[in-house]
Amino acid sequence: MKRVHKPVLLNEVIEWLDVKKNKNYIDCTIGEGGHAIEILKRNGPRGKVLGIEIDPELYKKLKEEKLERLVLVNDSFSNLKEIVKRENFKEVYGILFDLGISSWHIEKSGRGFTFSRDEPLLMKYDLSSKISAMEIVNRWSEKEIAKILKEYGEERFAERISRQICKERKRKKIETTLQLVEIIKKAVPKWYLHRKIHFATKTFLALRIAVNNELENLKAGLLQAVDILERGGRLVAISFHSLEDKIVKNFLKEKEREGMIKILTKKPIFPSKEEIKQNPRSRSAKLRAAIKIK
Repeated sequence: MKRVHKPVLLNEVIEWLDVKKNKNYIDCTIGEGGHAIEILKRNGPRGKVLGIEIDPELYKKLKEEKLERLVLVNDSFSNLKEIVKRENFKEVYGILFDLGISSWHIEKSGRGFTFSRDEPLLMKYDLSSKISAMEIVNRWSEKEIAKILKEYGEERFAERISRQICKERKRKKIETTLQLVEIIKKAVPKWYLHRKIHFATKTFLALRIAVNNELENLKAGLLQAVDILERGGRLVAISFHSLEDKIVKNFLKEKEREGMIKILTKKPIFPSKEEIKQNPRSRSAKLRAAIKIK
C-alpha cells in the first residue's frame, strides 16, 4: 500500500518504547502501519505486534499487506482488554497510542475531516457508528452545539457559531464541509478570518471529537493499557491537542502517585525542527512516556 501518512516522532517512539528482540508490543492506533512496521523490524524473530484499527477501510488496506508477526484487529482501543483476551496476546512490553488523525483520513477518505475540500459532513472513523457531524449540526440544540465547540474545540466564538448553524439549518440542511465553513465565516468577526490558524479548525476538531467519542475512549484505553503491561513495560502516548495531552498527563501523574508507573518524560518530547519542516502536521505533537513498576 502506498502510504500517505508519515509516522510522527518515529525514532522517539522506538527509543521510548525501548523496543527489544522477541518482545510483544501493541499499537492502539495502527492506521497505515508506520510505527508498527518499525517495531516489527526490531522485535523479531519471535516478537509480535498487536495492531488495532477502528476504521474498516484502513484495516482492510493493511490486512492486504500480510505483514509477518502482525496481529491485526478492526476494533476500538477502548476495548483493549477484551481484544487482548480474544487474541490471547500475552506478555506485553510496550503500548503505543498515536492520537493523531491519519493523513489518509484527511486526504483520501472523503468523509469531511478537512475543510479544504467539499465533502459530506461525516467525520467518523467507524463507518457503522450511528452518529455523524451532519447529525450534530442539523439536529442538536444550539446549547448542545455551543457546549461541544467550547469544551472540545476551545472555540472562543462557540455561541456565535452555534447560533449561526441553527439559523442556517432552518433554511437548508447542512450537508457538506464547505457549507459549514461558510456558516462559520459569517458567524465570526472579520479579524478572526486572517489568523495563522484557519477559522474553522476548532469547530472541525470539536465535531470530530464528539462524533468519535475520542476523549472518553482515550481515558478507557489508558486505564486498560496500564493493567495489561508487564512490569518494566512502557506506555507511550502522542497527543496533538491540549485536551488529549491534559488527559494523558493527568492520567500518568495519577498512576505515578499510586505507585503503578514511573513517568520517564518530565516534560513532553516535541518533534525536531527538521521533522516539522518535512511533515508540517507533526508540529503540534507531544510525546509522553512511562514505565510500569508495579
